[in-house]
Amino acid sequence: MNDFLINLENVLQALSAGLLLGGIYGLMCVGLGIIFGVMRVINFGQGDLMMVGMYCAFYLFTTLGIGNFLGAEVGAIVAALLTGPIMYVFGLLLHRFLVSRVTGVRVAGLEGEGHYAQLILTLGMALILANGGLLLFGSTPVSIKSSLSSSAWEVGPFVGEFVSIFVNKARGIALVVSLAVAAALYFFITRSRLGKSLRAAADNPEAAIYMGIDVDKAHRMAFGIGTAVTAVAGGLVASYYPFQPYVGLEFVIVMYAGVVLGGLGSIIGAFWGGMIIGLVQQLATLVLPTQLQNTAVFVVFLLVVFLRPQGLFGVNVTRA
Repeated sequence: MNDFLINLENVLQALSAGLLLGGIYGLMCVGLGIIFGVMRVINFGQGDLMMVGMYCAFYLFTTLGIGNFLGAEVGAIVAALLTGPIMYVFGLLLHRFLVSRVTGVRVAGLEGEGHYAQLILTLGMALILANGGLLLFGSTPVSIKSSLSSSAWEVGPFVGEFVSIFVNKARGIALVVSLAVAAALYFFITRSRLGKSLRAAADNPEAAIYMGIDVDKAHRMAFGIGTAVTAVAGGLVASYYPFQPYVGLEFVIVMYAGVVLGGLGSIIGAFWGGMIIGLVQQLATLVLPTQLQNTAVFVVFLLVVFLRPQGLFGVNVTRA
């Protein structure tokens, strides 16, 4: 009986940790999913844009004094949220001066629809951001320090005095914020007039132009929103996870796996793809060494791709 209760507690704790981690992964994936869904751009620099967002949140919290003004606990969340508007502007500028040269209507008639140039450009952006971050910020890991990351809520016990779940406070709050941001973005995309114009530009750019929609402007906005959403996720991660300029490499593969798992072009699918990755990573630790967490993720990834190539929430379409 004791062994059963111990195993039950381990499973519930792994599920809890997977949900907390998966919520953050889901928000990261949503940012990348918007960029791909609207622009059809494979952005290799998404992880490094998240890294810039993490440093932005860190300096808002420390140098600008948000942590001192609002307190460490509230300040960490506010700094992460304020990173969104700042990185939105940064994303607009990146698109205006770089990404727009290899995307949109101007490359529609090129071989591969400009994807070759997009791959080279976004990979170059990733290298510049990572190495530029190393020059500006140094290689010493930093994080936003608050008592939330070192404390937890106890949920339970569920069976007499046994089987309790401990929820890290920083990750729990980050999950709530992630769900709120993802839900707000979903309603913006599906219900607002501006969101519908983004969807029209994604579905059929040529028809959108005839309907009076500025496709290049829609792409610029999508790139800015995708950058901002992933940066907010990075700011939340910074509240409990030490990071350095090459941290983007740790997360960009997770983002792509989540977007493909959920279904390319689906915002809901991207979020649930990230959630599945978090759950698989944590549940895998029950039977596998920690070093093999990502192996389990890619086993699930390959199974989904084999059985449902369009992803869990994707649909098969035929493009003219």
